[in-house]
Amino acid sequence: MEVFNKFYSSVSNTVSQLSGVLPGNPVTREFEATQFIASAGPGLLWKIYKGYKKSTKQEASIFLFEKKYLERWSKPDRDIMLETLKRGIIQLTKLRHPQILTVQHGLEESRESIAFATEPVFASLANILGNTENMPQPTPAHIVNYKLYELEIKYGLMQVAEGLSFLHNDVKLLHHNICPESIIVNQQGAWKIFGFDFCIANQSPPGSAPFWPFNEYCPAMPALTQPVLDYLAPEYVLSATHSPASDLYSLGMVIYALHSTGHQTLGNVGNDYGKFKRFVNEIRNLPPSRLSCVTDGLREYVKLLLNATPELRPDPHQFLKIQYFEDVGVKTLNYLDSLFQWDNLQKSQFYKGLPQIIQKMPHRICIYRILPCLTKEFVNPPMVPFVLPNVLLIAENSTKEEYIKYILPVLKPVMMIQDPIQILLIFMQKMELLLKLTPGEEVKSDILPMLYRALESDAQQIQELCLSVLPTFASLIDYPAMKNALLPRIKKLCHNTNYISVRVNCLLCLGKLLEHLDKWLVLDEIIPFLPQIPSREPAVLMGILGIYKLALSHSKLGITKEVMATKVLPFLIPLCVENGLTLNQFNALITLVKQMISKVETEHRAKLEQLNSINNES
Repeated sequence: MEVFNKFYSSVSNTVSQLSGVLPGNPVTREFEATQFIASAGPGLLWKIYKGYKKSTKQEASIFLFEKKYLERWSKPDRDIMLETLKRGIIQLTKLRHPQILTVQHGLEESRESIAFATEPVFASLANILGNTENMPQPTPAHIVNYKLYELEIKYGLMQVAEGLSFLHNDVKLLHHNICPESIIVNQQGAWKIFGFDFCIANQSPPGSAPFWPFNEYCPAMPALTQPVLDYLAPEYVLSATHSPASDLYSLGMVIYALHSTGHQTLGNVGNDYGKFKRFVNEIRNLPPSRLSCVTDGLREYVKLLLNATPELRPDPHQFLKIQYFEDVGVKTLNYLDSLFQWDNLQKSQFYKGLPQIIQKMPHRICIYRILPCLTKEFVNPPMVPFVLPNVLLIAENSTKEEYIKYILPVLKPVMMIQDPIQILLIFMQKMELLLKLTPGEEVKSDILPMLYRALESDAQQIQELCLSVLPTFASLIDYPAMKNALLPRIKKLCHNTNYISVRVNCLLCLGKLLEHLDKWLVLDEIIPFLPQIPSREPAVLMGILGIYKLALSHSKLGITKEVMATKVLPFLIPLCVENGLTLNQFNALITLVKQMISKVETEHRAKLEQLNSINNES
């Protein structure tokens, strides 16, 4: 009850936080915000809410800025700040690139707020590095003690560099504020560029050299109306210029902050412009020891990125070619992001080698990054046999909660696919895993129908695998399904198959199912069926014999003397003279016959004695 109360309280708090701000904003016509999860942008002013689009129920994030936050400043400063924030989002909405945050609904304004909606977001990089300003308190559990894996840092930096390459070369735009507050990590773990509040567009006409107008930093203005000094390039002071290389300096400082103790920047200047100018002079003669916290393969390139001379810094294209990114994990994630460009043969080769890589990957990356890429392939049935083993491998390392939330919903449609037949085969081979992780209701609604289809398949291997796993979860099958769906299919397969091994496996399966059946179901459905089996091979006979012995000896089952005398013994006695039997098989058969005759004799004698005594008394 306490857990429920806490949950109710947190939901109520979220609703009350939103009720005063969002209802007046037009974004709420199309989007529902459900939980306050993160913050981003200059001063982390944007609150980020988890939510969904009302019409499609598709997940989204809602970014919200509350105007009341600006009340401490003068009206002119307030207006500048608000216009700066609006400008950043208007610019973001115009940009379309995999490494730029995707806007799903443009900026909307009300009296209390401005808001817009984007792809589902996890948090800003600043939040992940420990800056929880303007975030819900206590800090959400998904952020507390969150540590980036080296692979996440590598691929994240690669994505930011690709985004900068697009901005500089295709759009001719300077971002002018690359910092952890301007980098968003989306729900799948991809790093996206955000925070275009201070971006500068090229002012040159087409065909001429680009020109980006320069505005000096004004210490008298609020810090929130200007780029973050800790990430601002030194040429801002040294030569009153900027260029695409200035964004690369900022990227170099982000890399330093990712690796440094407490995620501090080199200068740690805060909003102190005088301190920033002093640090700019230091950066011209930076000793190598200052960069010792940066990982080996990256340190020399960070030194180049932080060079006081812009011309000596690598551009994004050069940065992306360094050895640091020559990593099997990075290449794998890169391939997954570009799979749509490949044909089925190329993809199948990649998927075949993927299990070895998945086993070495951090589980978080497998769940949030790799799994969504793989499941996109489920719409392409010929590729499913190559993809499915990888998805089930991720499932093996998942908790039941992760499996139910992320994996089971995408597996359900795949369980319906009958061609190619290898899909069913893979599921049969992993049935133990599926039964361990899948809730009982879904076993009945999704896994059982798949098993029925497996029994009706033409593939011997699939039929036999299915028969071997069915008894392991017979307790989950209700009586009507057992009587009307499962037993008729097993009996039909046993009767019609051309494979002795399938027939024997049908009998073994029926034998294992007996303890889950009641006496009358066995007497009505199983016992009369056995004499109808068309073959008399010794292995089949031993399977039939096993069912009779189990039914006879089981405490809750039993075979009536009438059924034994009129149905079973007339079937079994002729089998005793089959020449194909081994001595052991003959002994087993004749022992059962004698046991049944003895049981008929004992029970019927007792009944006759009882009847005679009644007659004598009357």
